[in-house]
Amino acid sequence: MSIYVGNLSYEVTQDTLTAVFAEYGSVKRVQLPTDRETGQLRGFGFVEMGTDAEETAAIDALDGAEWMGRNLKVNKAKPREDRGSSGGRRGNNGGGYSQRY
Repeated sequence: MSIYVGNLSYEVTQDTLTAVFAEYGSVKRVQLPTDRETGQLRGFGFVEMGTDAEETAAIDALDGAEWMGRNLKVNKAKPREDRGSSGGRRGNNGGGYSQRY
């Protein structure tokens, strides 16, 4: 399970976020998603801790805490929803209708 960390400063790095969460246990992984087009951080991330107890301690301590000028939103990450196929096209003509002339 992962921890969702929202309302992050755009100046955050994996190292700084790791250091904050390391106060509550072992940090296995930190992910900071970036915008595909601009490469800029998206303002949220995910942290994986070593144990459930460490996750709970970090969530309890950091949810709502002020860090880097922002109040963090910290909770258990929800599983990613399947958004289905991209493009929204049906069949070969894009609308699901037959083309007859």
